[in-house]
Amino acid sequence: MNISNIYRDRTLDMMNEENVGETVRVAGWVENIRDHGGVSFIDLRDMYGVLQVVMRDTTLLEGINKEDCISLEGVIEHRDEETYNPKIPTGTIELEAHKVDLLGKVYKQLPFEVMTSKENHENVRLKYRYLDLRNKKVKDNMIFRSKVISFLRQKMTDMGFLEIQTPILCASSPEGARDYIVPSRKYKGKFYALPQAPQQYKQLLMVSGFDKYFQIAPCFRDEDARADRSPGEFYQLDFEMSFATQEDVFRVGEEVLTATFEKFAPEGSVVTAAPYPVISYKQAMLEFGSDKPDLRNPLRIVDVTDFFQRCTFKPFHGQTVRAIKVSNKMSKGFHEKLLKFATSIGMGGLGYLEVKEDLSYKGPIDKFIPDDMKAEIREIAGLKGGDTIFFIADKEKQAALYAGQLRNELGQRLDLLEKNAYRFCFINDFPMYEYDEEQKKIIFTHNPFSMPQGGLEALTTKDPLELLAYQYDIVCNGVELSSGAVRNHNLDIMVKAFEIAGYTEEDLKEKFGALYNAFQYGAPPHAGMAPGVDRMIMLLRNEENIREVIPFPMNGNAQDVMCGAPNEVSEMQLREVHIKVRK
Repeated sequence: MNISNIYRDRTLDMMNEENVGETVRVAGWVENIRDHGGVSFIDLRDMYGVLQVVMRDTTLLEGINKEDCISLEGVIEHRDEETYNPKIPTGTIELEAHKVDLLGKVYKQLPFEVMTSKENHENVRLKYRYLDLRNKKVKDNMIFRSKVISFLRQKMTDMGFLEIQTPILCASSPEGARDYIVPSRKYKGKFYALPQAPQQYKQLLMVSGFDKYFQIAPCFRDEDARADRSPGEFYQLDFEMSFATQEDVFRVGEEVLTATFEKFAPEGSVVTAAPYPVISYKQAMLEFGSDKPDLRNPLRIVDVTDFFQRCTFKPFHGQTVRAIKVSNKMSKGFHEKLLKFATSIGMGGLGYLEVKEDLSYKGPIDKFIPDDMKAEIREIAGLKGGDTIFFIADKEKQAALYAGQLRNELGQRLDLLEKNAYRFCFINDFPMYEYDEEQKKIIFTHNPFSMPQGGLEALTTKDPLELLAYQYDIVCNGVELSSGAVRNHNLDIMVKAFEIAGYTEEDLKEKFGALYNAFQYGAPPHAGMAPGVDRMIMLLRNEENIREVIPFPMNGNAQDVMCGAPNEVSEMQLREVHIKVRK
């Protein structure tokens, strides 16, 4: 960085042996202080690097403490060879300081050591996030984040997409997660909402004749935190295309994500090449027990329901039965730990069979399988000597869920996951509707603005619970990176689709008036998706918690412990927006 001012004339990454003998001025923070009796050393840190500073005039160090912000003037010289530090680029040189200016003093005891800040409790780190961000690993995550977002912007622009910003204050939507609502001062008793996504606006841009739109969109949802979900707000690479099919969106998603992961993944990583595998929702729930399958795990789930309805093992009768074959050897202790895991997630037990080398079986279920059916289960599951097969039985939805959790646990405990790999797939053909037991009604499963497969004819002639939608997700290593859909741009189809979910045409006009009106003026077919930027960066940095890649995240309880949000506001502020707080 070429600079020259009263504080510094260069940054620390610009220093090397070619500068030996030069008088320079640098600035940064005191990372460490070492007093060697008559000679003192400090490690000076700026955003770009670290440089050792030697002070032979010990008065220069008076009043200087760790994390003080200082400016130094001195001469660059070679270090003694025995003191070289190969861990840093400036490890062969040092600055002999002649002058020190204290720019920003540390007045209080530091809450933690900056170099080891990641070892502290998350709430302490987040309260003093400005100190935590000085830690090299944390700072590097933010620099990395900036580079990825810059690359995404350039890639989308190169592909012909136009970046357009959509509103932050919008109307509340009755579908999806909880809105953050904003009271209006001017319109008493009315509210704005922060957008859960730019869904309606990007569709309206397509009606407006913009062919390809994108933005790095901030989204706001009042949801609880998870390891892969930050509460409150997140960013996504939102894009939409006119005159596009599902396959057109797939090609764009593949090109962008493959290019991004190939560029930014750790060296030696393997990234799924396009075209990505396309797995239907039904197939995903059967083979993986999840619509977010981790394809690094080689284990697959097999349906053995029909087989066990013909066996004499009564606990499996009338149940959906799934099976997982494992070719690794497992001890008795391993089985006990796995059973403990199974009961911890709500399973009543865990049946299994071990296959001996002579292809006979050993295990608690063996005696319930008739001899003339033992070859059949071997063929269904592809069993061979040394294998173990686990059985999961419950109602269909619950059996799939348990089998998926068991598959993941086996993959982790047996260390089966492919190393240094990013395995992508599309999940598509999601159900359009589901039955909500609490509301006792049919509701939208996913995105209400999706096009139903089969269009108006399917809506009017088929059982709604059998209808599929043109909806799709991109999944990477068991993390949902993106959701998207071919949008419902036909007004007649939209009216009927919402009618099935209990909305009248008047409801549609009132709650989604902009789309309802716009679709009466020649709406083009359009489709899109929105990969999550935070999740993408979390995967690329191999971080287990998404908050590690967000500059100023809320904690797991949706609190900004640094600035004190959410907080109370004054009675005057409440009156201005016509709000009274109920105690």
